[in-house]
Amino acid sequence: MKITIVAGARPNFIKIAPIIKAIQKKQSEGAIISFRLVHTGQHYDKNLSDTFFEELNIPQPNINLEVKSGSQAEQTAAIMIAFEKELLFNKCDLVLVVGDVNSTMACAIGAKKLHVKVAHVEAGIRSGDLSMPEEINRMVTDSITDYFFTTSTLASENLIKLGSNPEHIYFVGNVMIDTLYQNLNRFKAPSFWNDFNLKPQNFIILTLHRPSNVDEEQSLVQLLQGIDILAGDKKIIFPIHPRTKAILGEHNLNLKNILFVEPQSYLNFMFLVKNSFAVITDSGGISEETTVLGIPCFTMRTTTERPETVSIGTNILVGISLANLISEFSKFLENGMLQKQIPELWDGKAAERIIDIIQKNEI
Repeated sequence: MKITIVAGARPNFIKIAPIIKAIQKKQSEGAIISFRLVHTGQHYDKNLSDTFFEELNIPQPNINLEVKSGSQAEQTAAIMIAFEKELLFNKCDLVLVVGDVNSTMACAIGAKKLHVKVAHVEAGIRSGDLSMPEEINRMVTDSITDYFFTTSTLASENLIKLGSNPEHIYFVGNVMIDTLYQNLNRFKAPSFWNDFNLKPQNFIILTLHRPSNVDEEQSLVQLLQGIDILAGDKKIIFPIHPRTKAILGEHNLNLKNILFVEPQSYLNFMFLVKNSFAVITDSGGISEETTVLGIPCFTMRTTTERPETVSIGTNILVGISLANLISEFSKFLENGMLQKQIPELWDGKAAERIIDIIQKNEI
């Protein structure tokens, strides 16, 4: 069994790490299974890419397609062209894609055009918001996928409603949480921890990157100023995405609490999340990690493809309104968080289940 594993962006690296570990474990037990790792180069900043390979002990990619940035169409097209050549020169039995970035969709299409079977890890999740590029990537990928590995029973049900073969849908759990558990004791304080006099619970983590929150400069400035006031006596650590940084430019924000830092490596960022008072974000993935770690998370989106983080986790959807964020954060300060649970099968063994299924069923 030859598997080509695709990764292209920060969330992908976190998801493939336990999958590769699970394959290596099978190999050590004598299983005839191998993998070829393809990095599309969708994220090419060292802090968004290379450090993840180093920290999570992911082997160096067999090839980096080096597509880099561009519009949605340019990037997707470049990945498809490069990946087609890769598959023609390096035959495999299965292409395994993870998540919902452009690389996921582009490589799934490329594989199917060459009649190679596709397995999608984190299949079936839906936000219902077609303004999100990721939602389109999910829909297209799942429409041509052969084998679906889901993080929740709801995701499995979504696929069945769409007409996917139930015999090829496997509820396995969450590989992001595998990585969290495997590295829980390896989280490390970033270099600025002492410089900023950070201590557990005396700071909030902020991440923003979605166009609805960051594309309009004046709205972004007002949002940051509002969050700065909301924090009260808490510091706010904001690992600012290069694109968001460019939008702000040299704007004088006159902020008291927000501290801008560079994008963080996985071990540094998760150390911050684990020790934070709360997280304010517009990311979907972070709400999974905060749910497991028990950290209050305020997601600045109107929808989520991870509803379990809201229904039984620590995630609160606050929309894109600063007023709503302030209202929900105030309720949290007054009443605290309700008792939460960890979703079913988010136990650190999802990747092992995936590779067991691939091997036993000779997918």
